[in-house]
Amino acid sequence: MERTVFIVSDHTGLTAESVARSLLAQFEAVQFRYVTRPFTNTEEEVYSLVYEINAIYERDRLRPIVFSTLANPALNDQLKTAPALHFDLFRSYLGELERELGQPPTGRVGRLHSISDNTYFTRIDAVDFALATDDGLGERYYQMADVILVGVSRAGKTPTCLFLGMQYGLRASNYPLAEDDFERETLPEPIKAHKDKIFGLTIHPARLHQIRTQRKPGSRYASLEQCEYEVRRAEQLFRRLGVRYFDTTSASIEEIAANIVQSAGLQRRFA
Repeated sequence: MERTVFIVSDHTGLTAESVARSLLAQFEAVQFRYVTRPFTNTEEEVYSLVYEINAIYERDRLRPIVFSTLANPALNDQLKTAPALHFDLFRSYLGELERELGQPPTGRVGRLHSISDNTYFTRIDAVDFALATDDGLGERYYQMADVILVGVSRAGKTPTCLFLGMQYGLRASNYPLAEDDFERETLPEPIKAHKDKIFGLTIHPARLHQIRTQRKPGSRYASLEQCEYEVRRAEQLFRRLGVRYFDTTSASIEEIAANIVQSAGLQRRFA
């Protein structure tokens, strides 16, 4: 069974999509087809969307599911004429918040993702930092990092650093372990002075073999034997030096990042 899910917003739609996917992930037996409609802010656009939803309902004989964040009440009422299960993520909460806070909402479009405050620039600065210090390039900047992720190549260090920057505003660097690093009894020299910021990432060798094979098939780098060797030595190094580390094999980037933030006692840099 497949259900069509519409994500409708007068801005980027990122908030609505995040909520929708989080909720619908609980229904594993159902397949969902997501249709995103960001920057929907005119009567003509909403009318066209209502027509589209109606056509899908007529075809499938199943109501599409709509998650919306439209600040304009008139457009929202127009959208609700479509034959769908509607979740208005603004109206569900704004009325009660208005009563509690004693003031009306502004109705301003795109307030969460505005660039008019420091949040946007904090994100950009953190992402720029992750890119500038990626793959062991940031030795002279490590003192500015909030965390330094260490692990074998393709264990998930770079995407986790970027996620920490984008979603938490944290400055994250990564340092890849090479073969000569496994022969030492200490941390590699460039990161030795920053042990309190270091978190290790590990991964099951078979999964690492799959990932590396996609990049360099048939190479020694991608061989299962090499993957087993590197993961084993990396974990030995982490345990010997008391470095906190996380297994990324079946964990999402969101889960990895949340574990690191919690373990390090860090806070999101923006509200």
